[in-house]
Amino acid sequence: MQNPNSSEPCPFEFNFDETTFKVGDTISYRVPEVFDDMPFVGTLLEVGNDYVIISANDPSDPDRRMRGTRESRPVVSASEALD
Repeated sequence: MQNPNSSEPCPFEFNFDETTFKVGDTISYRVPEVFDDMPFVGTLLEVGNDYVIISANDPSDPDRRMRGTRESRPVVSASEALD
């Protein structure tokens, strides 16, 4: 993935194929209720049949876990992302 504002490549390699999601994958997730389609980076902690548990990799809250949909760019609710 290329950063559109730079000639440098993106430092992340994302898995956008929800059929191959596995724990440890780096994914792009969304919080459309408040941020439209803005991308956020997370790490998968758990993969269920119809959901994923995501770590936002926030150093100020390393135990934070968010539940999201299982799709190529998971959707996380505002309450999961911001509370």
